[in-house]
Amino acid sequence: MTEAPTLDPNRVTRRTRITALIVATAMFMQNLDSTMIATALPTMAETFGYDPGRMSVALTSYLLSLAVFIPASGWIADRYGARNVFRIAIVIFTIGSILCGQSGTLAELVGARILQGMGGAMMVPVGRLLLLRTAAKTELVSAMAWLTTPSLLGPVVGPPLGGFIVTYLNWHWAFYLNIPIGVLGFILVTVFVDDIREPPRGAFDLRGLLLCSVTLVGLMFGLETLGRHVVPLWVSETMVATGLAGGLAYIWHARRHAAPLLDFTLMKLPCFGVAFISMMLFRTGIGAIPFLLPMMMQVGFGKAAVESGFITFASSAGALCMKPVARRALRLFGFRDTLIWNGAISGVMLAMCAAFRPTWPAAAIYAVLLLGGFLRSLQFTAYNALVYGDVPRARMSSATSLYTTGQQLAATVGVSAGAVSLEIARAYSGHATAQPADFSVAFLVVAIMTTVAAPVALLMPRSAGDDLTGRRTLSPKAGE
Repeated sequence: MTEAPTLDPNRVTRRTRITALIVATAMFMQNLDSTMIATALPTMAETFGYDPGRMSVALTSYLLSLAVFIPASGWIADRYGARNVFRIAIVIFTIGSILCGQSGTLAELVGARILQGMGGAMMVPVGRLLLLRTAAKTELVSAMAWLTTPSLLGPVVGPPLGGFIVTYLNWHWAFYLNIPIGVLGFILVTVFVDDIREPPRGAFDLRGLLLCSVTLVGLMFGLETLGRHVVPLWVSETMVATGLAGGLAYIWHARRHAAPLLDFTLMKLPCFGVAFISMMLFRTGIGAIPFLLPMMMQVGFGKAAVESGFITFASSAGALCMKPVARRALRLFGFRDTLIWNGAISGVMLAMCAAFRPTWPAAAIYAVLLLGGFLRSLQFTAYNALVYGDVPRARMSSATSLYTTGQQLAATVGVSAGAVSLEIARAYSGHATAQPADFSVAFLVVAIMTTVAAPVALLMPRSAGDDLTGRRTLSPKAGE
């Protein structure tokens, strides 16, 4: 009878809960930082003398840095200990934040954001790995809720706080706020988190890291600058071609390496493979929201940063409301049906943002954003739990590296897709600055990208993930 608490998905052990909350502190810092900066971009553009639409480089440089360094996180955590790597990552992120706040040019800001990304690349996946190795399989869904609920406070607090800072103080303070949070996180990890490590599967795959870096830098830089007149067109095309060539070279390398940095053989696991592909498509569209929404409110609607922040925070507030009921929803509907129908409705809610106009009542905009955030939160909770459902413990670090790399790559592509769509719409319409109709085009493009993810879940059986929630299929053939 002593095993009953562990088998009950409603229960989470004290050790798992404490680890989740501490890791969430780091995620809170990262999410707070990202959402405050998104709100502050138009004001920062005035400081640096750039068009607001081109300030997406401040977002994509950070996301690109994450994507480049995340592949190495699993191996480094196994080699040096997850707790040690996690603490160092917090320090690097905090130092990067200080340098961002002291930036006097856009180039300095981008460099500091890249340093932040190096810290975030270790901080988020290694923190998740700590939790995965602490929690039992049947605790996974509830543990993820304990992890993500505090971290979601960042996106809730970030937009209005960022708007307040840039309106009444100075945008530099949006970065300095990370200092006390980083210090607190470092102390909590040192005192309460165990040093968990697994022996690395092989020697460090340096060639794999170099090929991954060439691939991601080429694709992200090329997509970010393509059609936006930042660099000559041939430079963008060359970077995209280089990225594609690097990707093919990495695939060839990974098939021949005993322990590749990104292990694509994990895609053969049914839950991991389907959840990963669907997540990539879904997150690509959703990744554009932190860039497009604040920009629409401030540039398209002419609202002050503080007004924009108090509107855009509704999306994250909706996500926060979902977390307490996520496990019950997944247990009631199952992972497959949730990913299909909830994913499709989420795409529709994102498309509704294209209809926003300055004349809309604030309550109507709040309602759309709140419901959209609520549904997207359920979708991500399902992905984040299901993807590890059939991963052996010995391969958790590899799975975390691949999954987190995919998350960040998709988010980077999303920001680039939103920025490029907005620029093309603005140029086609002949507007000197982006107008609400131009933002509508961009939102419709990313909404389509999001909706495409829903049918992918049809590839999984109805019973997928039932062991994670304690759900029982209605008949022996329910999973067929």
